[in-house]
Amino acid sequence: MADAFQRLPQAAPARDGALSVRACQPRDAARWDAFVHACPEATFFHRAGWKTVIEQALGHRTWYLYAEAGGEIQAVLPLVEIDSRLFGHSLSSLPFCVYGGIAAVSEPARIALDQEAQALAARLNVDFLEYRNLEVRHPGWHAKNLYVTFRKELYPETEQNMLAIPRKQRAMVRKGIKAGLESVLDEDIGRFYLAYSTSVHRLGTPVFSRKYFRLLKETFAQDCELMVVQNAGRTLSGVMSFYFRDEVLPYYGGGTGEARELAANDFMYWELMRRACERGIRIFDFGRSKRGTGSHDFKKNWGFEPQPLHYEYQLHRARAVPDHNPLNPKYRLFIRAWQKLPLALANFVGPYVVRNLG
Repeated sequence: MADAFQRLPQAAPARDGALSVRACQPRDAARWDAFVHACPEATFFHRAGWKTVIEQALGHRTWYLYAEAGGEIQAVLPLVEIDSRLFGHSLSSLPFCVYGGIAAVSEPARIALDQEAQALAARLNVDFLEYRNLEVRHPGWHAKNLYVTFRKELYPETEQNMLAIPRKQRAMVRKGIKAGLESVLDEDIGRFYLAYSTSVHRLGTPVFSRKYFRLLKETFAQDCELMVVQNAGRTLSGVMSFYFRDEVLPYYGGGTGEARELAANDFMYWELMRRACERGIRIFDFGRSKRGTGSHDFKKNWGFEPQPLHYEYQLHRARAVPDHNPLNPKYRLFIRAWQKLPLALANFVGPYVVRNLG
């Protein structure tokens, strides 16, 4: 997708101290990531590696923009263009990710990137421009009040974290412990993918490709961890987690049909929490859930309080905010039909569908 950046007007060489907006090139990746690591507003999803994963695994065009002054990056904005006959034409920061938007250390740099993104959306003639923010940035834009995130500071001692889990949920964790479940770290995606694909199929949701998860692991290396829960050698559940600064984010997780009976998912998240505590990780980010769903309630049962996510939309060709999610009544028949597909067929077809959902 290198030609994508050739279509973006390049700023003229800036005078010393003057602000300029540029498109990220491969040679800029290290500088980009150094800024992301240091910028308080940035998240794991602002890392340059997502550009590689989304381009190579999902086939979408990316527009990674940064503003700099005096040779120093002041703000970054990762954008992905999805052009789908079924789900529309969008420019988003960042699809397939919980958080996105502009991460900046100066307001002029933020404004410069925002203006460039809006101009780019108009040139591409997209349906809408989307920012996935933790805070409100554009009060006048359309918004989606659907998602919340769950973040909590861990205690420094393992037993403190166990006792902080509400009683009923703590009992489920202890059930898994008493059942003799074991957590192991893995370098290969095979066992994780078995548990995850089985879980999303049961929910009637298309699954990502093996290539997508393999690229995530290869791209982010030690910052992308695979943990599997097993019993007598049988895989019950698995989770792919991301590590960023002093945070851990369990991002993709699921279990087989046997997992619920043995509380394997409950045990899995406790084991991740325990391991994170022992590593000195400070924040456990349970990630995004839709209001009114089982996932939302599950995370609340752990004692996490929901925090609203501010997804903002500047409409261009579209007349309304997109509503591509399983809670939309028009997808109910699709979900029921998908649940009836053989798992092997669902895993084959799923990646062609989910790549356009964002």
